[in-house]
Order: sequence, then structure tokens, then C-alpha cells
Amino acid sequence: MGKKPCVIMVHGGSWAGGDSQQLPELNSYLATKGYNVASINYRMAPKWQTPAPVEDIVNTIKYMREHAEELHIDTTQFVLIGRSAGAQIALLAAYTIHEKDLKGVVDFYGPADMVWGYSIPSNPLIMDSRKVMDQYIGGSYAQVPQKYFDCSPLIYVNKTSVPTLIIHGSNDVLVSPEHSHRLNGALHNSGVKHYWLQLPWATHGFDFNLNGPGGQLSTYTVLQFLNTITR
Repeated sequence: MGKKPCVIMVHGGSWAGGDSQQLPELNSYLATKGYNVASINYRMAPKWQTPAPVEDIVNTIKYMREHAEELHIDTTQFVLIGRSAGAQIALLAAYTIHEKDLKGVVDFYGPADMVWGYSIPSNPLIMDSRKVMDQYIGGSYAQVPQKYFDCSPLIYVNKTSVPTLIIHGSNDVLVSPEHSHRLNGALHNSGVKHYWLQLPWATHGFDFNLNGPGGQLSTYTVLQFLNTITR
């Protein structure tokens, strides 16, 4: 068996819930297409705060390197994929850890601008987004403004950033598509290779059903992106 690129999957759950067993269908599909997939758990709020999950990604890559022979991992080709809160973690890691063998990052409906996100909270009937952010970041924006900047992925985008795939539904009321609009602008301005798949009808978590319209479109796009950056 030859060595294969390794996709690291980072689950959603508002930084305080969820686990590595979420939405396993994409993992299985990518495994049939020649990729190793490591779906990870990470330290969560409120016990743990940013940047603990990013540190967990660093340690995941370290572990994969140490066990590359037995796991058949090509250690020159890692890719991060995150959903929702996990996308914020994946993006932040991708743009800050300076991992030379990280080939790209996939952002499923993630918050990319934590400062702006705090200023425009979600509908409280859906989620108390400010409370969620307070617990993950360690206080309100008024209390710890620098930490909100520090965990905003788009702040770190520059011409050396890894290729990025953004996937977001325009009907997402949990994480505003404005996050992806802002990230897309930052990537464009820095000349970073990227693609933004906009799904006008889609809501948050549209890929729950891999065989639905959003699931099929996003799966196809993810596979094309992976094949482009790892082959």
C-alpha cells in the first residue's frame, strides 16, 4: 500500500460540543478516493479557550508524522477541512502554524472575522452567539478585544497563505455568509489561490445529507480541490 495524503477533519459544535463522529459520510467517501482521513477531537470551551484547538491540530500533524509508516501517510501532503466552528479552527491553523507540508484548507460555513461576528450577533432565538464566543475566546469583545483579532483567520491572510476552498450557503442564519465574503476578499487581495462555492438556497449544515443538492455539489468541489492541491 502506497502512502496517501492526509486530510484532517475538524468538527463543528460552537467550540463547545460535537465530536469526531459527526457527518462521517464525507470521510468515508474521501477514503475511497485515495486519501487518509483523520477526524479529530479537540479541547473545547468553556474549559479550554483559543488557541488550544489550533495547538491540537499542530499535535495531530506531529502524531501523523511519528506514525506515518504504520498509517501509510504521505507526510508532505496534509489538508485541513473544518465545519462551522471547526472551520474557524482549521482556517486559523492553516494561516498561522506555518506548516510547510500543509497544502490547503477547506472552510465549510465558518466564521472568519471574529471581530465583525461579535458586532453582529445571531438571532437569539437560534443561538446566543456572543455567549458562545465569550466562552471560547475568554471574555467579551470589550474585555479582551485583542483576542478577537488574534483568532480571526482573515487577519493572517497574506501572499504565502495556503490555497483555500470556501463553501457557504446564502441562507445561513447561524454563521452569516458575510464571513465568507470577507475572507474571499482578503484572499483575493493577497493573490491566494482560492475558490468560493456559493449555494444560494443552502442553510447552515446543508451537507448533513451527502446525497442532497448541497451535499453533492460540495463533495464534488472538495474532491476537485483536493486532487488539485495534492497531486
